[in-house]
Amino acid sequence: MKYLFWLLVILLVWWAWRRTRSNSAKASPPATPATEDMVVCAHCGVHVPRPEAVSGERGAYCSTGHRSAAGDHNPG
Repeated sequence: MKYLFWLLVILLVWWAWRRTRSNSAKASPPATPATEDMVVCAHCGVHVPRPEAVSGERGAYCSTGHRSAAGDHNPG
């Protein structure tokens, strides 16, 4: 009977420890990824992150080739 009592105590402690550990993991919200502004290529319509876009007088492009194909110039 004494062993059954200690087994129940150990199981109760283990169960309480697992429960608090899983609750603390759920309590912290997942980190949200950083987002970037997206622009649409004026020639082909592909969405490109703004820092990677090539700018022209008529809009943003996904590459210098598309800017040239659209007959656009560097805005400067």
